[in-house]
Amino acid sequence: MKVFRIIVAVAALAAFAILAHTQTRPAPAPTNVAIIDSSAFSDDKAGIARVMAAMQQIEAKFQPLRTEIRGMRDRLSTMRADIQKKRQVQDPKLTAQQTDEADRLDVQIKRKAEDAQASYQRESLAVLEPLQKDIGTALTAYAQSRGVTLLLDVNRVPVVYAAASMDITKDFIADYNRTHPAGAAAPAAAPPTRPAATPAKPPTRP
Repeated sequence: MKVFRIIVAVAALAAFAILAHTQTRPAPAPTNVAIIDSSAFSDDKAGIARVMAAMQQIEAKFQPLRTEIRGMRDRLSTMRADIQKKRQVQDPKLTAQQTDEADRLDVQIKRKAEDAQASYQRESLAVLEPLQKDIGTALTAYAQSRGVTLLLDVNRVPVVYAAASMDITKDFIADYNRTHPAGAAAPAAAPPTRPAATPAKPPTRP
């Protein structure tokens, strides 16, 4: 019995020491976690107005070139179909000449489409990059003003589960649209330059 009481006393002393250590250790700062989905910024109906305006500006600029390339592709399809239709009834030399012409047009289309794609990406970077930085600055200020200490972008970081109350996407978009209306002066576009590296999600049009 005496041995048992000694063991109990030692255990109690150890427990007290652990409790005292726990009480004197500074408590970690509380973490206020929130999530945001940056892919919603470019939503046609509920996204950021300035993003929509910038994308519409880019689309309008490249629409004539896109129409031209589409017309060239239609012409090539017509040429290929006509060659196939007349192959059996016309002079083989003429068929070969028409085939060469169609092949040359095909090469022109590919080159023009590649050049257009490169120009589209450069223009998109020039217009959207300053806007992206402006949105990032506004998002940081928004989070700090609401005591958010950790903000996760579910468009970049996989999140298995998050309560709906943690999602600040809609509220931030509404706040940004209110404080940064599309009609006001937007961030100045950077001069178009050839990008050193491919952006995370580069535009794919035209």
